[in-house]
Amino acid sequence: MTEIRPLTEADIDALAEVHVRTWQSAYAGIVPAEVLDALDPAVWAERRRSWSVPPGASTLVADDDGTLIGFANFGPSRVDQAGADEYDMSTGELYAIYVDPGHQGAGAGRLLLTAAREELATAGFAEMRLWVLEENHPARRFYEYMGMAPNGERSHYTPRGSTVELPEIRYAVRL
Repeated sequence: MTEIRPLTEADIDALAEVHVRTWQSAYAGIVPAEVLDALDPAVWAERRRSWSVPPGASTLVADDDGTLIGFANFGPSRVDQAGADEYDMSTGELYAIYVDPGHQGAGAGRLLLTAAREELATAGFAEMRLWVLEENHPARRFYEYMGMAPNGERSHYTPRGSTVELPEIRYAVRL
């Protein structure tokens, strides 16, 4: 049975493994192959350990009988999604949500997104936003299934180690 719970320090290596596997699966054909091939869970884990957590941000994990199968990061909305440390404290953002490819379609993503929405609403945010690569059609269908819709905002994302600018769109939902 899948349990949604807060991230612990002991989860970080498993979170990094899920993050890398999911990126390599979900972004194949979207993100340049050399970028995906170069992803290293140890590097992601170290980055996560040194991550400067925004005020009010949280990470929840999906734990399936002791195995971390997914996670969601969320908190106040970034003013500049490129990484500046400025936040809109009236709007929430789902920074990332990933479910291990071998566990997708079994409900963990729905549980994680629902829990993130509930926590953001409880914290007083009026809206939840997220950025998604325009070509990531499975994720977009999932977000739409979960009641989110594009809000007209567009941007570009450049993965680390690449110069490619990938179009992305912002989704939003009232809380």
